[in-house]
Amino acid sequence: MKIPIYQIDTFSSKIFGGNPAAVCPLDNWLSDDLLQNIAEENNLSETSFIVKDKGEFHIRWFTPTVEVDLCGHATLASAFVIFNIIGHTNNNIIFHSKSGDLSVCRDKNWLVMNFPSTPPKICDVPNEIISAFDIKPIEVLKSNDYIVVFENEKEILSLSPDLNFLENLDGRGVIITAKGENSDFVSRFFAPKCGVNEDPVCGSAHCSLTPYWSNRLNKNKLAARQLSTRGGLLRCELIDNRVLISGQSVMYLEGILHV
Repeated sequence: MKIPIYQIDTFSSKIFGGNPAAVCPLDNWLSDDLLQNIAEENNLSETSFIVKDKGEFHIRWFTPTVEVDLCGHATLASAFVIFNIIGHTNNNIIFHSKSGDLSVCRDKNWLVMNFPSTPPKICDVPNEIISAFDIKPIEVLKSNDYIVVFENEKEILSLSPDLNFLENLDGRGVIITAKGENSDFVSRFFAPKCGVNEDPVCGSAHCSLTPYWSNRLNKNKLAARQLSTRGGLLRCELIDNRVLISGQSVMYLEGILHV
């Protein structure tokens, strides 16, 4: 069986930046084991699989070790493939997913994802977080992930957490964040439990970061930077219980899988 595959660098306007994701368009769903094996072989933080259904699309996301309920950058990559390679003529895409219906629309060179807002709540600081970081955080919150807030952008850049402690936490992963110097806020994201030590740019993390920083900064439209080695730029907007997350993308690779 031959399956097309595309590798897209997301939240970047040039290759070798942002977060790479693999996209595999399918005619029909394959077995879960085969989908997971493909994602493991790709060895990227996420591989997305899409199946077209009457002008709309079903989407699933896999890390090298597990299937996840929501992934921003692989959704962005999938939308890029649908618009630019599959030739979808409508300016809007509807994805059916484990996190409900998600839409992506075109805005010139940017793609805008409409995701659910997941506001974090203040929580007790787990011992694992205290042990993982050399610097004491300002506060710790939790939604799908832990959000660990630090004083400034320099601290976010300098931190090197002990992932062995983070791997033992409940929840998907750990976001560290602070107010930005040249953006509204900055972040990094660690998910060793899901087989991703540090995600270069995590779109879905901004479903929680956006409502948090919108409340802190008293503004609904925010510019965000993820401070991984590759780096990434995002535009975020809070609208009621939804978050609009925008990014640019570029294709790095296209090929054929033989499975």
